[in-house]
Amino acid sequence: MRRVLYFLLDTLLLRTWHVKKALRKARHVFPLQASVLDAGSGLGQYTWRMARMNRRWRITGTDIDCGQTEDCTKFFQKAGLAERIDFKCTDLTDYRKPDAYDLILSVDVMEHIKEDEKVFRNFFDSMKAGGILVISTPSDQGGSDVHDEEGESFIDEHVRNGYSIEDITTRLISAGFNDVNVSYTYGKPGSLSWRFLMKYPVKMLNISYLFFILLPFYYLVSFPVSVILNIFDISLKHKRGTGLLVIARKEK
Repeated sequence: MRRVLYFLLDTLLLRTWHVKKALRKARHVFPLQASVLDAGSGLGQYTWRMARMNRRWRITGTDIDCGQTEDCTKFFQKAGLAERIDFKCTDLTDYRKPDAYDLILSVDVMEHIKEDEKVFRNFFDSMKAGGILVISTPSDQGGSDVHDEEGESFIDEHVRNGYSIEDITTRLISAGFNDVNVSYTYGKPGSLSWRFLMKYPVKMLNISYLFFILLPFYYLVSFPVSVILNIFDISLKHKRGTGLLVIARKEK
């Protein structure tokens, strides 16, 4: 059932489409054995994908939720991946392992951390020379479903509604990264897809759990349309978008 959950998350969440595209490029940079950090691993979705993407990578997943890391440890042990996958319960503001990682991935994490600049410095210090940092996070162009200065986040746990391209670039350069590329995700097609697949179903379920009965029929209609929208979103360059994909490199 957990593998089914990973498959559904990979299919339904547009951010996963963008992250997979970035990871495929990273796989060509590190085709052999590499040390990888999944910073804020959560359910272990991206750890699972990276473990299957390259069977030589050694991956560490970290999360502040100890229940999540314990659960992931048990699953990956059952999956026979314990030899090269390790999970640690830790706060990213305190986690620093000098020159340890070739690749660091952080998906939907930084919007939850107030001391983000400290985390960026820890990422830089923990990365080997020539390493790559991949971040997916909401932008200030409607990220977290906030569209004006007085708006509140669709997700209560967010400490910030999103970054501007200039803001996150400046923070990463200040942390030590000197090659930072930031692009918008969730442009017009992606934002529409997100409403169809995530926002509207959640709003319906908040009204009544009876909508669970209608969800299969709803997705039968909305999912094919959203797949087409997602393909457009990962293929086009967007002038605006509610998400950001960041690729930063540490000089050799």
